[in-house]
Amino acid sequence: MLSQLKFLKFYGVLDYLLMIIDISLVAFVIYKGLMLIKGTRAVQLLKGLAVLIVASFISDVLGLTTINWMLDQTRLAILVALPIVFQPELRRALEQLGRGKFFARPLSSLGAEDMSRLIGEIIRSVNVLVKNKHGALIVIERETGLNDYIETGIKLDGVVSVELLVNIFVPSTPLHDGAVIIRGDRVAAAGCFLPLTDSPYLSSQLGTRHRAALGITEISDAVVIIVSEETGTISVAEEGKLTRYLDEHTLREILEELLLSKSDNQHFWQRRS
Repeated sequence: MLSQLKFLKFYGVLDYLLMIIDISLVAFVIYKGLMLIKGTRAVQLLKGLAVLIVASFISDVLGLTTINWMLDQTRLAILVALPIVFQPELRRALEQLGRGKFFARPLSSLGAEDMSRLIGEIIRSVNVLVKNKHGALIVIERETGLNDYIETGIKLDGVVSVELLVNIFVPSTPLHDGAVIIRGDRVAAAGCFLPLTDSPYLSSQLGTRHRAALGITEISDAVVIIVSEETGTISVAEEGKLTRYLDEHTLREILEELLLSKSDNQHFWQRRS
């Protein structure tokens, strides 16, 4: 009898533990979903949906037959429209899931030494561009492939160097208006067109380069360096966030944190395999 009571007590504790894990996972998913749509138009869309749900509940309680019927007819249309309306957010969520450790497939296998050289070339290029006040948009591809955007530009497949990057962004040249996309230690393409961000909270002072930088980082894990043509200000965009007014030292720190540490980990596991 005592052993049976211990058995039931054990399963009671196990049930509580599973319940806590279940609630924690649901809370985490809801939190990540809210963070995913934060700062996008999806917030306003969710508010509109909430208003429709509340209106449907009130009309049902008060017996407003006509309004309730109209709202009932719109429910199916809303369910069909939701995947279309939230397509950017759903795409971003799936891409972030695909960038997890179980599905990661790095497109470059640069070691620490090669990555340090790449960072150095980029920083020296940015210094020259700032000095000459030449605008620039440099995209560094990571795990999410950017083939769709490489196809919009002119393929170069040239080794990253100060001379190449500076010459691409010389004003009035054919490629200076678009973005440069770097894959590994090579310039994959120049003059590329990037998607613009839909964020309603972006300052009106920021131009097309900054909006394009945020746009590509909202749908990929790319790191983007922006040099303002008007002010010579250096900015970095990553994961839909923009860091502005950087100097050479801060820029190096950010790039090393985002690129070099990740390159070290990939290189370590490649040696192990």
